[in-house]
Amino acid sequence: MSAYVIVNNTPKDPEKLQEYGSQAGPLVKKFGGELVISGGVTDVLNGSHEHPRCVVLKFETAEAARAWYNSPEYQAIIPTREEGADTVFYVVE
Repeated sequence: MSAYVIVNNTPKDPEKLQEYGSQAGPLVKKFGGELVISGGVTDVLNGSHEHPRCVVLKFETAEAARAWYNSPEYQAIIPTREEGADTVFYVVE
């Protein structure tokens, strides 16, 4: 069953965020994932939403998504991500 990683984020440093993205993209592919969408939240239909941007990644399984996130390669770029944006990550099956 496919699994999705939903990332809600608020950019802080555009240069660091771009650096992170250039490193994260190839790692997503290495673990069999793909970018579904990346963009601004246009409408909140119900409730409140803290972050103005959203990224959706698709993986073959939740295990593949977790393997990507927990890999040493991805863990090494988290400090750059944290400099670039405040984030919340979810795995959805």
